[in-house]
Amino acid sequence: MSDPASEIAPAGSLQGRDLVSAADLAPAEIRRVFATAAALKAEFVTHRRHERPPLVRRTLAMLFERPSLRTRVTFEAGMVQLGGSAIQLTSGNVGWGVRETVTDVARNLQGFVDAIVVRTGPHEIAVEFAARASIPVINALTLHEHPCQALADVFTIREALGSIAGRVIAFVGDGNNVFHSLALVAAGQGAEVRLAHPPGYEPDAGVLATAMALATAGGGSVSVGHDPREAVTGADVVYTDAWTSMGQEDEAETRRAAFQGYQVNGRLLDAAGPQARVMHCLPAHRGEEITSDVMDGPQSLVFQQSENRLHVQKGLLVELLAIPGDPAIVVDGSGRIGTA
Repeated sequence: MSDPASEIAPAGSLQGRDLVSAADLAPAEIRRVFATAAALKAEFVTHRRHERPPLVRRTLAMLFERPSLRTRVTFEAGMVQLGGSAIQLTSGNVGWGVRETVTDVARNLQGFVDAIVVRTGPHEIAVEFAARASIPVINALTLHEHPCQALADVFTIREALGSIAGRVIAFVGDGNNVFHSLALVAAGQGAEVRLAHPPGYEPDAGVLATAMALATAGGGSVSVGHDPREAVTGADVVYTDAWTSMGQEDEAETRRAAFQGYQVNGRLLDAAGPQARVMHCLPAHRGEEITSDVMDGPQSLVFQQSENRLHVQKGLLVELLAIPGDPAIVVDGSGRIGTA
């Protein structure tokens, strides 16, 4: 597979679509988002601005129940850089599900803004927003999935290693929301996805079945086990996440005991081999799921994947918010964004 910066986006439009699950976009549609993201990134890294911002006068509502650094800043800064604006709303000042129903909030917002980003706990809230709003709804994290993170992760792997098809991605830790979305995106792009998790912390069976079906169609594979050394042996990427996610604070001590032996450290990285790169979606609990020498070491892609949240989400926003009649976004062979 070619470098994403030189890949021309496939034909078709994602205008008006939702992204609630990573499976909502077909593998070819994900590659389209990557191509647009790569072109936007190339222009922004060179000039720190976009000559012809493609989302002028567009407005994004960001509904956040959960704390956020990367997600809030990358969506808000991304909209500004694309010529639009973003409004952050918390459950405390909107009260969806308490002061007003989710349906009522969605129906109000669809008359005010062009798209909605939802960061919440129950996945059902994001699903309901998407069902009730006539404008695009983007899942910016639920306890079930984190699709924007997975898009940035797979984009980063392509960028760093030149391809995703045939690459081995070993996820060490919880079969959680991050793993769910990563498995769906990476397997559909032809990667071999392995999970090593403690007993009792397996991924959702339905998500796993979907990921395996995508893998079969895309030439990838998905496997699940308990041995972290076995999972990382020969891996191109070793990925980990916090042992205790937001909303699981009451389980912290139980999880800390269960996940002993699943730390990504120098010894585990040696088992993977010198070619392996390290990823973490952040925030990291240094000294628990990952050691600082690994996270800050030469094999780490952690902060590259963090930066790519900005560029990939910008690519996604452009694809979802393109309006018929507007100048078309064109990705040329040099990775530049232009207008038709």
